[in-house]
Amino acid sequence: MKQPAWVTLDGGFAVRHCLVQNISSAGARITLDDAVALPATIRLAFARDARTGRLCQVVWRRGTSAGVKFIG
Repeated sequence: MKQPAWVTLDGGFAVRHCLVQNISSAGARITLDDAVALPATIRLAFARDARTGRLCQVVWRRGTSAGVKFIG
C-alpha cells in the first residue's frame, strides 16, 4: 500500500506531503523527505484538510521513514 497523505505540524499551519506505506488500527509507517525532523506529535490526514486527520505520536524515525501511533 502506498497511499498519499499529508502530515500537519504547528497546529495545521505547516503541511507536508507523505506516503503511507502500511497502516493498522494502531498506527502507520509513513515516508517523507526528512522524517528525522518530525516533532513528537503530528496529525496524519488522507485529505488536504487537516481537520479530517488523526492525531499521532511519532514512535520512531529512520531516514525518510517514520512510525506513528494513533492517539486521537
